Amino acid sequence: METELISAVIAIVFLIVFSGFFSGSETSLTATSASNMHKMSKEGDERAGLVEKLISDPESLIGAILLGNNLVNILASALATYIFIELFGELGVVYATFAMTAVVLIFAEVMPKTYAISNPEKVAIKVAPIINVFVIVLSPIVRLIQLIARATLRLFGINTRDNQKVLTPHDEIRGAIDLQAHEGGIVKEHKDMLAGILDLEEISVEDVMVHRKNVETINADDDIDDIFLQIVSSPYTRLPVWRDDPDNIIGIVHAKDVLRTTRRNKGELCNDSLNDIISEPWFVPETTTLRDQLKMFLAQNAHFAIVVDEYGALMGVISLEDILEEIVGDIADEHDTLNSDVTVLKSGAIVAEGLTPIRDLNRQFNWSLSDEEATTIAGYIIDEAEIIPLPGQEYKIGDFNFEILKRKRNQITLVKIHPPLAE
Repeated sequence: METELISAVIAIVFLIVFSGFFSGSETSLTATSASNMHKMSKEGDERAGLVEKLISDPESLIGAILLGNNLVNILASALATYIFIELFGELGVVYATFAMTAVVLIFAEVMPKTYAISNPEKVAIKVAPIINVFVIVLSPIVRLIQLIARATLRLFGINTRDNQKVLTPHDEIRGAIDLQAHEGGIVKEHKDMLAGILDLEEISVEDVMVHRKNVETINADDDIDDIFLQIVSSPYTRLPVWRDDPDNIIGIVHAKDVLRTTRRNKGELCNDSLNDIISEPWFVPETTTLRDQLKMFLAQNAHFAIVVDEYGALMGVISLEDILEEIVGDIADEHDTLNSDVTVLKSGAIVAEGLTPIRDLNRQFNWSLSDEEATTIAGYIIDEAEIIPLPGQEYKIGDFNFEILKRKRNQITLVKIHPPLAE
């Protein structure tokens, strides 16, 4: 009898070790970074490749680990119950329950999981070969269990297939960026740049283009000397050229081409030479995403395009710099005007021009104003108020208070924003 009890105790010890192994493996393999494993696999680490393979099928992985863990835990509990009954009679069931609960919790759950969560990648690489064997061996049983579980869930109207991949890769990356920024792992500037890259797919050119109202254009019918003076005085190197009607864009003139032609002509520019250097305009729909527009700019080695609506009417212009600014922020050169559209007052209020993009305000002040219905802060206020407010009027929208400071004709030109007080 004593030999049997000793053998049972030894078996329980081994089973608890196996239970701890399964628990630690589950934690390490689910907590490890898939991107790091992919990188290490590409660098030639075969075990990292095995980890990548295992976590690519989480249902089979977790199923095999849970099956193995439950088997050893149940067997260990049964053996412990046998030992305590032999030693204490019927009360041994109670003693065995308390004893095994404490042992399994401490040595088979908390300890291995605590170690695994502190070194997930290191542990995952070590346990992957052994776990892979269990996954292969137990796969028939795991598949059967999965079929039974899914069939049972369908009886309650739950289809597990419909719930797979709830988050897109973009959502997962964005969530990781937000988490790291919240925990201080990424500075705000870098967070904004990474978020700007992800947003290229969701933002259209109409959201960042220079509106036609602010576009500097050249009338081809003007006096040639006036045209030359306008070109050399402009802060822009590319200017749209129109004839008869401002919507009738006939081409784009580049300041460098004008200077080269003028030098060849000994300091003179004529209408014929101007027509020769005007390039064909490139028209793009206002609904084009920034990602697609960036790809087209790179493919055509272009930097400038004319934005039109569905009727072909001029809406504005978009440049490569406009798209890059969505990623890295405002890019200023020696010819740019350094006047800011936003001023922060000592009271904490913000004074902004009406044409200030909502996205810029959200990025600068970590706000979450909606830009689905309007691009600018003036448009946002008009959309919410459903009228064109007069100077002096105030509106409370959500937790923000907006005070209209200036209005020119039907356009809000200056607004004071009172953001919610930080808690």
